[in-house]
Amino acid sequence: MFRGIDEVDWASMEHAYGSAADVPELLRGLASPLPQERETALDGMYGAVHHQGDVYDSTLASIPFLFALAEHPGLPDRGGIVELLASIGAADDADGDGDGDGDGDGDGDEDASGGSHAGGGDETDGGPDAEDSEGSEDSEGSGDSGDSGESGDPAEDNHAMARAAVRARAAVFLDLATDGDPEVRRAAPSALVRFHGEPGRVLALLSERLRDEPEDGVRLALVESLGLLGRLHPVSAAPAVDRLVALCGPPHDPGLRLAALGQLAACAADRLPGDLVATVVALLHTRSQRIRPYREPVRTSSDTLIGSLRRIRPADEEGARLLRTLHQALGARTDDRIALLKGQLSSENSADRCNAVWMSAGLFREWRAAHQETVALIGEQLGSDDERLRAAAVSVLEFLFTLAAPAADRLASLVASGTDPRAQGSTTLHRPLRALARCGDARAVPALAEVLRRPTVPNETGYAIGYLGPAAAPLAPLLRQRLAEVPLDSPDTFHRAAPLLSALGSLRYAHAVPEVLRLLHGTSREPQLRNPLVKALAGALGAFGPEAREAVPALRDLLAGENAVAAAEALWSVDGDAEAALPALLAALPPEPEGGCHRTAAEALGRMGTAAAPALPRLRRLARSAETGARTAAACALWDIAGDPDPVLPVFRDAWRRNPYTRRTIGACLVRMGGAGTPVHDLVRTELASSRRHRARAGGHGSHDVLDDELLLRDCRAVLDAA
Repeated sequence: MFRGIDEVDWASMEHAYGSAADVPELLRGLASPLPQERETALDGMYGAVHHQGDVYDSTLASIPFLFALAEHPGLPDRGGIVELLASIGAADDADGDGDGDGDGDGDGDEDASGGSHAGGGDETDGGPDAEDSEGSEDSEGSGDSGDSGESGDPAEDNHAMARAAVRARAAVFLDLATDGDPEVRRAAPSALVRFHGEPGRVLALLSERLRDEPEDGVRLALVESLGLLGRLHPVSAAPAVDRLVALCGPPHDPGLRLAALGQLAACAADRLPGDLVATVVALLHTRSQRIRPYREPVRTSSDTLIGSLRRIRPADEEGARLLRTLHQALGARTDDRIALLKGQLSSENSADRCNAVWMSAGLFREWRAAHQETVALIGEQLGSDDERLRAAAVSVLEFLFTLAAPAADRLASLVASGTDPRAQGSTTLHRPLRALARCGDARAVPALAEVLRRPTVPNETGYAIGYLGPAAAPLAPLLRQRLAEVPLDSPDTFHRAAPLLSALGSLRYAHAVPEVLRLLHGTSREPQLRNPLVKALAGALGAFGPEAREAVPALRDLLAGENAVAAAEALWSVDGDAEAALPALLAALPPEPEGGCHRTAAEALGRMGTAAAPALPRLRRLARSAETGARTAAACALWDIAGDPDPVLPVFRDAWRRNPYTRRTIGACLVRMGGAGTPVHDLVRTELASSRRHRARAGGHGSHDVLDDELLLRDCRAVLDAA
């Protein structure tokens, strides 16, 4: 298996974390007699050698040894190696699978064989929110999608070579499709479809295996591969589609029929039965009554990402995969998807209902529709005895923010019941409480007051309070008290203080100025620790407004430092002193501006209005910046200062098209512009007519995407109402 491995100059190669000198050890670990060592090695291959789908020179050098391992009879866990090879070979392919739906248990990407791996690395449905800085939901994203044409990424060559290398050995997958190991037989069909150059031969083999295969899980993988063949090889698709149509009806078992319907929806939707939803719901209920949930063989519980993913897979992983495939294939057919979810959520089987909750996540994140009834049904699951189902429901409701209102009564009951004893000493906020606060329900206030009185206050508490608006006013004295207890000059100072400052700022609680100044004067001199905290402190003081005049001297002292922009904006808000604030903001807009700091300065200048007129020449230059976010901020400032739509509207039209993350900023400015923005109201009308959320994208999502989209829709309606 490893002939020649020591002759490869691994040390001269790289992977995600630097030198690839450790790759031979990882490859040998895949053949270890110890299950935990094999799992750790596979985890390392995904984590370093194929990190988040990347292909390095060490990845290419590993391919021959991975094939040797996959072909070695009797070696355990070869199914995972086949999946790894397929992922490496298809790393830059997009076969049209999926709209972002997930089973919600934090698993990695899944290929058509249903095998889960840890190589995806993107945010996945249902796991704890990878908060994109909870207090910064108004940001315009991390990049300027659409600004550039050619990527010029040299990694593309590696992807092409990997694809060619796997295709050159694709005949191996023919043999693996009949291997004695069911896990190998599950992984091989999709690899065969992706890489073998003779789709007719592959179709014949898939049909033969469907006739002879005894394992249900493998049969499902074969059906899924038929659908993949139909999508990847449309010229050869007709026989595959005919086979799928035949599999959709009796006498086949419900699971196989569900799989065939899902694949048919993805590659030949016109061949679906007219009563699709009723058929699927009936099959789902019949399947739930007949079979036990499929479970993979018992494995080690090693402390690896792959190990943790295996432990948190759905109770009915097979059912999750079947329904996820169908939901993804139905895409924009939201009425059908909502009806299907209602059928799933009416099942007597809690695993079916749990899968439905996770299926709803992708629908909510990507599509605008009448979700109220579905949300209410998800709220009903909070009363279940099934802990996994309750957790799934809470996880989905958390990212819905105000859209979770139909489930608010159930959330409030769960919060009031105090059913989670672990919340008492937890360093994270009780998730039902966070979901209730995020939907703006005042019933969260007493529970949040209790949290603020505990010895340990979860850091995200302050951010959750910010969504409650004036209803959270009774919490302000407690927030001030906890801010006074934040230690000075600690590595944890910012993380503890920033959420509290955010909440106090949202409540405009100027009584906390002394506590803010204590932190400002006592914070570390180390820039890495000081700068983020100073920005948060200045932001709170600015939110307090004129009642924070006590802080004016401290803010003036900051005008000559690295935090000059934040200090100048706060100084203007507190003191209205344009003469003091303008120089610092102008200095942040040099003749050739680039970068986020200039965007922040432009936003601050816009808030100053006509008092910032001296900045107009520099803002006009910034409006021609190569960076879309900076152009947009400058254009908004130009309107707020000069009230001239002519230089503003062309920027808005271009930015709206290029970078969806700018639409919130543009929409808010168009509200301020009133009738002056009429020439671009066609963008607003098109947005309101679209059924797809503006931030929806393949391969990931942000925890605030739904909220941002709902706020954009609110502003778009306001724009047209005021026209």
